[in-house]
Amino acid sequence: MVAIKDRSVQLSLSILEDLLGEMTPRDFTIRLWEGTVLEAEQPARFTLILNHPGSLRKMFFPPTNLTLSEAYIHEDFDIEGDMEAVLETGLKLLNQPRALKDNFRLAAKLMRLPSGRQHKNDGRGPAELVGERYSKSRDSQAVTYHYSISNDFYKLWLDQNMVYSCAYFASPEEGLETAQERKLDMLCRKLRLKPGEKLLDIGCGWGGLILHAAKNYGVTAVGITLSQPQADLANERIHAAGLADRCRAEVRDYRDMDGEFDKLVSVGMFEHVGKEVLPLYFKQAWSLLRPGGVFLNHGIARDMHRMIPPEGPGKDFIDRYIFPDGSLVPLHVTSQAAMEAGFEVRDVECLREHYAMTLQHWIRRFEAHADAVRQTVDKTTFRVWWLYLNVARYGFLVRAHTIYQILLAKPEGFEARLPLTRADWYLN
Repeated sequence: MVAIKDRSVQLSLSILEDLLGEMTPRDFTIRLWEGTVLEAEQPARFTLILNHPGSLRKMFFPPTNLTLSEAYIHEDFDIEGDMEAVLETGLKLLNQPRALKDNFRLAAKLMRLPSGRQHKNDGRGPAELVGERYSKSRDSQAVTYHYSISNDFYKLWLDQNMVYSCAYFASPEEGLETAQERKLDMLCRKLRLKPGEKLLDIGCGWGGLILHAAKNYGVTAVGITLSQPQADLANERIHAAGLADRCRAEVRDYRDMDGEFDKLVSVGMFEHVGKEVLPLYFKQAWSLLRPGGVFLNHGIARDMHRMIPPEGPGKDFIDRYIFPDGSLVPLHVTSQAAMEAGFEVRDVECLREHYAMTLQHWIRRFEAHADAVRQTVDKTTFRVWWLYLNVARYGFLVRAHTIYQILLAKPEGFEARLPLTRADWYLN
């Protein structure tokens, strides 16, 4: 074996031994910046590439998911191979129990490594929101941060209807386009939409659902979003479909909405409401819905089994770089807030497996259009989104989070006026 003279190489190998000593037999290869290779001890699922002498310090000091994520975003390390295996290994490394003295010893070794290059935001940086958390102004900033990249970016890897939420698959082999069409139709069936009814979509995105409902169910549909680019494209699509007389998208906060609607729906917006604001959210929905109407709330939730501990506001990768101020709460918290506002819970469906499959399709499309994506966004944004899509998929696979559709009724007196069974949802 060739003698290793580089002090940083020796120190990095020592740190790797401390970190990975109990992970045997190791199923991944490690390649250092100067060419040293630690071969896998069984068939390799992936290769971890350390790009410079300070890589491990950037990755693990301090040992949080944000630190590790930012090290990837800024190219302190790279990955080749099975991303699910990478995330499984990363979670084990961050969560493995160590004695206090071992943590101090590891930290001391990490600090002896070079500090590495300064992380610079050559493009999109972390969210920097101002104002009171979950205020109208700050919520607008949060949404603008996520969607200001460009409509063209999302077009590259979403389906043709640009539905940015969980699809509904009949089988694992089904394509994304078909599954998203099925999801839109299932939402309309669960709402039991009828011609002439007024539908409000809270968080309408690029208008996929309101277009589908107006075209196929004869309703008058209004969608609201906090993103101007989303509303603009939604209205372009509405006009192109010849539905401007029965369908429109507006930039408006749900708290500023007035009027009365026969049916309400919210798909993929609920995660941004905030636990503290849930009573207001459901109270506002109650005030907008006519007696005898229903509200379908579709949103990601925190699983009580949660394997990935929350880091706290601003300390988590997704909170800093994807959905600032996002808030996931368990199902029982959502249901309680809805019932306290007056709603009756009529149906709950878990779609966890469906979202994992949806994200797999998004990942494949993102990778298939990687060159076009790179031409649309800067390098940092590319790496942020590729990491996010994979982290999100893994989270659904291991029950770190889940997703529910909850059908809520506003009874007229004591009468919900709903069919006795769900049979009509599954016709055809």
